[in-house]
Amino acid sequence: MATVPDCDHVYPLLGRAHDSLLLEPNHAYNISFPTYLGANYDASTTNLSYLIPPPDLSKSSMPVELTISFLSPITPTSTFRQSIPASYMTVHVKGGFNVNVYVDINGQWVSGNRGSRITWEWAQQQLGKTDKGLKTWKIRRETELLLSEERDQAEWGTLHFTGPADLPHEAGISGRVRPQFARTGTLQNEIDHDFRGIMEEEPIFAFAKSFHLNSSQTSSDSVMFTFALIQNPVTQFASARGLTFMRPLWASWFNSVEALLDFHYLDYTTVAGLASNYSAQLAIDAHRSGADDYVDIVALTARQVLGGTVFSGTPDDPIIFMKEISSDGNSQTIDVIFPSFPFFLYTNPRWLAYLLEPLIEHTLSGQYPNKYAMHDLGSNFPNLTGHPDGRDEYMPVEECGNILIMGLALVNSLIYDTSAAAGSVWSSLGSASFDPNPATSAFSLAKLETRDGVFGLDDSWGGSTKGLKQAQKWVTKSYRLWKQWTSYLIEFSLRPHLQLSTDDFAGPLELQTNLALKGILGIKAMSQIAEAMDNKEDVKYYKNISDTYVSKWEEYGISRDGSHAKLAYHWYGSWTTLYNLYADTLLCFHLEGTPLSSSPKNPNSEGTQKPLIPSPSDSEDPQPKKTGFVPRSVYTMQSSWYAAVRQKYGLPLDSRHLYTKSDWEFFAAAVTAASTRAEILGSVARWLNETTTDRPFTDLYETEGSGGWPGPHFMARPVTGGHFAFLTLDKACGGRAREGLAFLEEGEKKEEVVGGFDEL
Repeated sequence: MATVPDCDHVYPLLGRAHDSLLLEPNHAYNISFPTYLGANYDASTTNLSYLIPPPDLSKSSMPVELTISFLSPITPTSTFRQSIPASYMTVHVKGGFNVNVYVDINGQWVSGNRGSRITWEWAQQQLGKTDKGLKTWKIRRETELLLSEERDQAEWGTLHFTGPADLPHEAGISGRVRPQFARTGTLQNEIDHDFRGIMEEEPIFAFAKSFHLNSSQTSSDSVMFTFALIQNPVTQFASARGLTFMRPLWASWFNSVEALLDFHYLDYTTVAGLASNYSAQLAIDAHRSGADDYVDIVALTARQVLGGTVFSGTPDDPIIFMKEISSDGNSQTIDVIFPSFPFFLYTNPRWLAYLLEPLIEHTLSGQYPNKYAMHDLGSNFPNLTGHPDGRDEYMPVEECGNILIMGLALVNSLIYDTSAAAGSVWSSLGSASFDPNPATSAFSLAKLETRDGVFGLDDSWGGSTKGLKQAQKWVTKSYRLWKQWTSYLIEFSLRPHLQLSTDDFAGPLELQTNLALKGILGIKAMSQIAEAMDNKEDVKYYKNISDTYVSKWEEYGISRDGSHAKLAYHWYGSWTTLYNLYADTLLCFHLEGTPLSSSPKNPNSEGTQKPLIPSPSDSEDPQPKKTGFVPRSVYTMQSSWYAAVRQKYGLPLDSRHLYTKSDWEFFAAAVTAASTRAEILGSVARWLNETTTDRPFTDLYETEGSGGWPGPHFMARPVTGGHFAFLTLDKACGGRAREGLAFLEEGEKKEEVVGGFDEL
């Protein structure tokens, strides 16, 4: 909130601090609301702006403009900075009269239980080598519940709320401290040491800043605060060496919390520049890929994705943990990483590698008994204790297909010749040196770089001769695991038995068309992973099976009139959003047999073998060369179908309900004709603009009526990284992926007549 000296008006800004002001009897101030100018935001920053009117006796007739700016930087060139669990809040003022600004926090920052008892302390430290200093409030639960959560909120760790040392501060009862500021415009540098419950005579921790602006002309000033949640350990993980308390990654570079806070505060200009570079490029790419609405959607999404992650491990072996927020507390859920992975491919593919690493390490260590890929690494984040009994949520085809698709996507992201062909704008920046030592990580951060005077930057991600070597080094240690998962798909993906897909809220179903496609694409992906490893026999084997399966899948999964994909092979009259078709294009399978097809990943690879079911020889019955993997007719069919069944707020998930998943909407729309893509994008934007859901971006909502939740209240989930599907596709296949879908714009007729369902 803000006050103006020599004026009895108090202006609430953000939050409800003014509720405390109403509790004081006979108060001598008037609560007045400033003019709210609105918010603007990009991928890393949110700005809220207000106008405070001049007092009656002011020499200035112009209001003071006050902006509260929040920065949670996304830095794709610096994993070092991204690992720091801290954000900035800066208050900017501009005008011609003095203003006092007040900011506080309470104990709800450190516990999801309002009855928890908390403790606090106040500390000062010098700011780097300057003559300035910092003040920090440190708040935590009195009895921390290590590695526990309540209402999706951590019950351990210390919040550090930091500001300049020359600001007045105070800790005390909200009903006393806030009215005191309203009367005096300042704080008393006093600390209430009576530790108590969060809402027991609510203790708050405050700073105040007096801005002395020039009354004869417009002047400006600002003050910056930081927030850091310090946890150590951040998780426990059933690693190859056993159950391990995992340290935060930042702890490898800073020997104390004070050193971290000092660096973070001084790094503002640098990190803001790196974040601004990302936000600006994202806006350019999103506008080119979609429209202004798409710029807004991906900007809203980016911080939400990273908000579900924790950076851990060491620079020699970095890893990232992900939490499945709100739907349940699962850790490292493969079918949550999968919908989010377009964000990581666009922003920094190495972060996707760090997400997959715990799953690979744990499975290779023999702690998971099943032959298929595990659903998650733990039922309750942050406890990644695995499932040694093998009784994790049963999604075997789903998870095997997901991880194989992501595995090949990572391999592809490493292999490019020029910076323009890289899947991420930032991948080619940095050193192209390669460490061939098989004992070290393929994606180590042990040697941070300095470029253009900025320390702490990543080296390049793949490219040139480095990329294939990196890919081979990464895959080599786990190749048998990739083959194991593929073997499961060979046996069970063509006709999936009764099981869940990632959309588990819809219940189990057998013979799911979309799920079967994912499994078949996973087998196809394995053939290209094998190609990168120069394993010719495996290339032929997996390609042969996937080619045969996709032909049978088309026969089983398409409606009798050839207008759409069925929800399940045996469910006539049903339909489904075929969002797994996205992987066919992202992995460049759709380019096969076209002039746009890239050369083999390994120059020593040979051609393909004959199919499992031989056809007559070319001399007897010449066959046209196949174009793509999934037939083009499936793309054109689905594009037309989506346009026909789209509802007010989007494309329903399938024929059973009117609800949708926004991540899958973008997966599906990415591989449709431009007109269909624009319609679906416009519907999602309309839902954002018109509906009254007031929680963080949900990915599950109704496409008709009020656009509300269908039952489960999904919110703030990292799966919204799927909104980046357009962006990732634009850069896939060396930038040729979208061009390979040009047939959708040509109104091309179906390539072949779809068969029936006789063989099931």
